[in-house]
Amino acid sequence: MSYLFGFDILGTIVFAISGVLLAAKKEMDPIGALVLAVITAIGGGTIRDIVLNHGPIFWITDSTDLYIAIITSLVTMLLLRYSSSITVPKWLFSVLDAIGLAVFVGIGVNKAIYSDVNSLVAVCMGMMTGVGGGIIRDVLARDIPMVFKTDIYATACVIGGTIHVIAYNAFKLPLEYSTLIGILVTLVIRLLAIYRNLTLPIVGLKNH
Repeated sequence: MSYLFGFDILGTIVFAISGVLLAAKKEMDPIGALVLAVITAIGGGTIRDIVLNHGPIFWITDSTDLYIAIITSLVTMLLLRYSSSITVPKWLFSVLDAIGLAVFVGIGVNKAIYSDVNSLVAVCMGMMTGVGGGIIRDVLARDIPMVFKTDIYATACVIGGTIHVIAYNAFKLPLEYSTLIGILVTLVIRLLAIYRNLTLPIVGLKNH
């Protein structure tokens, strides 16, 4: 599934940028920004590999994602520091983030399938790969993680991961096709949520 590699790099870049942007908002120094960015980019996959006990953590055996995250962080910091004329449309960043999220979920589900775990664990590992880095980022920055707010973010991961697993286990589709279907489902749900401003209801008692 070579197409996943390119999307994986794209997701790593977008997640690293989001870490730098949050660090800038919180007025962190360059080291803080670098740490936040790298954790955002590789944190979810790191948690997944630790939980699955899937041999050495992915960025130890192949440091491509780590290098990409570091380089992206440094370039982004330089651009923020020395160029005030560069503006990225918010919708574009949201779309790229959605693509990265969807691909990370697919990669996480596949890692779990390779580890021969049950379907529920596979879906959980997909979601963790997608949102884990962002949770760590937000906690370190003392923000409420996005997945704990009403945004349809983790929900898209769960649905996409579930479709991925069902396509592979129940319908016996090749893993490549199952992965692509799951990624597309996650991506479409997330993009619809962004476009239509869809949210989940808030948990709490109604006021009388």
